[in-house]
Amino acid sequence: MATPYSHSRTLSAIAGAHVSLKFESFQFTGSFKDRGALVKLLSLSAVERKAGVIAMSAGNHAQGVAHHARTLGIPATVVMPHGTPFVKVHNTEVLGATVLLEGETVDETAAFANAHGEKHGLSFIHPYDDARVIAGQGTIGLEILAADPEVEALIVPVGGGGLIAGIALAAKSIKPEIEIYGVQARLFPAMRRALHGDQTAEGGDSNPGGGQTFADGIAVKTPGTLTLPLVERLVEDILLVGEEQLERAVVMLLEIEKTVVEGAGAASLAALLEAPERFAGRRVGLVLSGGNIDPRILSSVILRGLVRAGRLVRLRISIPDRPGVLARVAQVIADTAANILEVHHERAFTELSVRSAGLVVVLETRGEAHVAEVVSRLEQADYQVEIVATHQSGASQ
Repeated sequence: MATPYSHSRTLSAIAGAHVSLKFESFQFTGSFKDRGALVKLLSLSAVERKAGVIAMSAGNHAQGVAHHARTLGIPATVVMPHGTPFVKVHNTEVLGATVLLEGETVDETAAFANAHGEKHGLSFIHPYDDARVIAGQGTIGLEILAADPEVEALIVPVGGGGLIAGIALAAKSIKPEIEIYGVQARLFPAMRRALHGDQTAEGGDSNPGGGQTFADGIAVKTPGTLTLPLVERLVEDILLVGEEQLERAVVMLLEIEKTVVEGAGAASLAALLEAPERFAGRRVGLVLSGGNIDPRILSSVILRGLVRAGRLVRLRISIPDRPGVLARVAQVIADTAANILEVHHERAFTELSVRSAGLVVVLETRGEAHVAEVVSRLEQADYQVEIVATHQSGASQ
């Protein structure tokens, strides 16, 4: 379905550009994958529809295929790797697909899906490397230009390349001078590597942290054979963003736009904020590609965002270990209007005198200036204070 494309005054002020958002997170299954799946399924012959289709995915593509196959009355099988979160398996089954768990890696799962499909006469629905899937994703570009013919640049998340290839083809067919920028997680820069002549063109395995990016929706190791030439011809550049930038963007969209996106869905905003000088003063469209984020992950991202902003802070305070001191420390903190969330004493795991204790408190504050005020007031009361956890520049890069 067509999704909203709307101007954000607040993000525009922050970025120094005219910023609009394309809310693909509003699709029925929560991502742009609905589009390509539908176009591909509609292209099948009556014989192919009756035989059924097979797809390989651990996330959004699975749900897009399952949803539209059910709507069109097409039997659908989705192959997912072992270890796929139960909620993703369940959501795909609820949409009417038969789910098979096969393979320990994505490559093993894809190999099984292709073999199983050939054996049973099923049409394989590739998540990105298919002309009709690419065409389906391209409808996003048509909708953006219909809503804002003056847009100068689009920033698009990139995994295998189906989304950006489709958008670039559609948008540049209408407005050749429009600039298209891709964005990838720094831990999975496969498309960027391919464009810059790295013959391996893979990302993930050799990166710190085992390639565990927050933007799992674009954590693709190998670009598509159809998509790569299109990206080479039509895309200006592929930008890279770190994990902290992705998390910041998710929190900003939640707080400012009141919308929930997954890590990959926030990549376009992360790239804009990472390189504002490139887009300063221009009309920019950001594609929010999906909103399927695990609530537990979202909770962690929100809390980490509060820590980075200084709105959650952990202090270690050296105090005499005698009655009444905790109450006095609490009163000093209360006088600053900070809120105490957690308190515990450290007596064994400390180098302080045996007659002293480390008091660890977690506080909710208004921000970094407020944290500085709390620390100052405690020090004025003759307590030694150490900030144990607050924003650390460069974390999770």
